[in-house]
Amino acid sequence: MEQEQKDILKNEREKIDGIDSQIISLFEERMRTAAKIAGYKKQNGKAVFDPIRERQKMTDIIKRSSDEMLPYSPILFSTLFELSRAYQNRLIGEKSDLNEEIQNAIENTPKVFPEFASVACQGIEGSNSQAACNRLFKNADIMFFKNFDAVFTAIEKGLCKYGVIPIENSTAGSVNAVYDLMMDHKFYIVRSIRVKVDHHLLAKKGAKLSDIKEIYSHEQAISQCSHFLSKHPEIKVISCSNTAVASKIVMESDRNDIAALSSRECMKYYGLDCIESSVQNSDGNYTRFICIAKDLEIYPGADRTSLMITLPHEPGTLYRILSKFNALSVNLNKLESRPLPKGEFEFMFYFDIETPVYSDKFVQLISELPSSCERFMYLGSYSEVI
Repeated sequence: MEQEQKDILKNEREKIDGIDSQIISLFEERMRTAAKIAGYKKQNGKAVFDPIRERQKMTDIIKRSSDEMLPYSPILFSTLFELSRAYQNRLIGEKSDLNEEIQNAIENTPKVFPEFASVACQGIEGSNSQAACNRLFKNADIMFFKNFDAVFTAIEKGLCKYGVIPIENSTAGSVNAVYDLMMDHKFYIVRSIRVKVDHHLLAKKGAKLSDIKEIYSHEQAISQCSHFLSKHPEIKVISCSNTAVASKIVMESDRNDIAALSSRECMKYYGLDCIESSVQNSDGNYTRFICIAKDLEIYPGADRTSLMITLPHEPGTLYRILSKFNALSVNLNKLESRPLPKGEFEFMFYFDIETPVYSDKFVQLISELPSSCERFMYLGSYSEVI
């Protein structure tokens, strides 16, 4: 009986192999036909994407599909449509205005990232943004601003050449306030960096953990230290704008029963004692910062690109975008969605993609994506410092 079952499996797999051979032949024939259509479109100035034709085709496919296969046929043919468009776009070889802008930036950007610059950071002396800035620049003239919105504005108005802003943490996740502000400002990402973040409980000299009644810190740091805080439910936790601000509050207070979740740099800056070290949930606690500028700069080695898009509020729109990445074998590092403030059940999608800015598939992707989106924002191509 077992041998009989094995023979059945072998026979069915041989059938699959035969069917797959036919599919490959038919697929190649379909793509060769698509190439001829691309030639006609190029000669007659027609766009590759023909939404009316694709809707008609999909309607016909759904009508001809059996009830059993109906959940699968549209997915198969959506992928075929995307591959066909990608192939036609490559054959036609048209480049968008954005492609030209990117190429100009590659040619005109200095070959070495600057060592000296004026830089905007949120917070005060001792903040993690300052630590990221000090790693990015050998000598930065730092201007501190109260909030992230002010940092974006400082870049737009030319008060500073660059800005350094946290965008996500390995433990607490994305900094949502920054993603929301991205929709309202014009900027480009020119570099990113990951900074290891350790949170220490800092207090006035001589204070002990048993003395502490209140702890101050930024909401992200509070989230990153939730395990430690849960062991001390008697201590009140108070959110403030920045971990360095928390240290300054403790330093300026005349109380000895308050503490801050902050860095060792802040301990030195504000003359505090560390009463508990490395109280974050994970030893592998990293925050990713982006360095932004008003003008597009693309430095050598750029292999990461950030995009923001909004899509029509229709079924399958996000899938069609993702299928473009799949069709071109472009790796997607991050996908973040944020609700649009004035949109009813509408979202902005943020993408980090991994592919060299010099590659053909990058050029093709940037040429194709904007036409599929209601709003498309290219946020820059850059490399990440680890």
